[in-house]
Amino acid sequence: MNSPADFQHGAQAPVREIDPPEADKRRSAGVTLLDVREQVEWDAGHIPGAAFIPQGELPGRIEAEFPDKDQQIVLYCRSGARSGRATQLLQGLGYTDVVNMTGGILAWAEHDLPIDSPASLTPAQQSRYSRHLLIPEVGTAGQVKLLESKVLIVGAGGLGSPSALYLAAAGVGTLGIVDFDVVEASNLQRQVIHSTERLGAKKVDSARQSIEALNPDVKVITYDEMLLADNVERIIKGYDVILDGTDTFETRYLLNDAAIAAGIPVAHASVFRFEGQLTTFVPYEGPCYRCLYPTPPPPELAPGCSVAGVLGVVPGIMGLLQANEVLKVLIGMGEPLVGRLLLFDALDASFSELRLSRDPKCPVCSDDARAARERGETINLPVFAEGAFVLGGPGVR
Repeated sequence: MNSPADFQHGAQAPVREIDPPEADKRRSAGVTLLDVREQVEWDAGHIPGAAFIPQGELPGRIEAEFPDKDQQIVLYCRSGARSGRATQLLQGLGYTDVVNMTGGILAWAEHDLPIDSPASLTPAQQSRYSRHLLIPEVGTAGQVKLLESKVLIVGAGGLGSPSALYLAAAGVGTLGIVDFDVVEASNLQRQVIHSTERLGAKKVDSARQSIEALNPDVKVITYDEMLLADNVERIIKGYDVILDGTDTFETRYLLNDAAIAAGIPVAHASVFRFEGQLTTFVPYEGPCYRCLYPTPPPPELAPGCSVAGVLGVVPGIMGLLQANEVLKVLIGMGEPLVGRLLLFDALDASFSELRLSRDPKCPVCSDDARAARERGETINLPVFAEGAFVLGGPGVR
């Protein structure tokens, strides 16, 4: 068997080749086609269903991504030359059933065979998001998804500020900002989207100014209003993900219930002094906020930041983790924190995790509640009002 070193020093094994029509037949039968061109070539168009590993990365990635060395693989490039050398490399690594597609994707196109051409980016966008484009899990297709996505950020405060800035920097195309407050001096210790010269300005206007200065690709929609039962459905409609930067139990329950009804994931975080919590609620795939907290704790056990205080960096850390969750959900990469509660302690810089499960009797996300909603029945839910839970809250369909 030839080794990679043998190949590099000129030892070559004979390369088996097939033409594009035969490669297409094998593709239809489930054989893997492997594109060994560069990222920019892949982004310009590739064979549907093909895997992608640039030729220069093959030695370090092929065995992890294709552990079965007896698996049949058809390699291709632009014209067939690079993929021929890559085929020899794989043979040297012990792969027994690899073939080269003659003529590459140019010959494939001449036979009128299908090519996936992802939406393209402008030259300015290619430059701005170049570090994203280098990541296989993102690439052009993922960046286009971000530019086409809509995220609603509820609260332009300690959590919403860093989240909004980094989601804007990442190129999320539309950001909705909900907040009814104005910028105060006490906000600036942690709410980094605002500034001293904007004291007294509406937070939504201040946030929009910072986002537009950072990235002109981003459209900002502002909601200078409190999130209430009579406007929540209107405000969240049409968004792909919601980022919960609220600081009251009443608003968290309201947002949770409306998001479940609308089928919108929510990236949730909360902070207290030196501690933070983070999870992602995806309707019916994991628990919701009411599963986690069926009833709110007494006010003395959960005071807000204005009473208990918070180390300024803690909401920054948790807000960035929220933004990370949003990006994972939008692009469809990694494992969002569905059914997991991440706990952060700033004093010892530690993270821990708790497993969560859906409450089979949850009034919002249980199977019975879902069935009732699908039948068009109105579900009356408990709401937090005047320090106590009361029945007869807003009907959520």
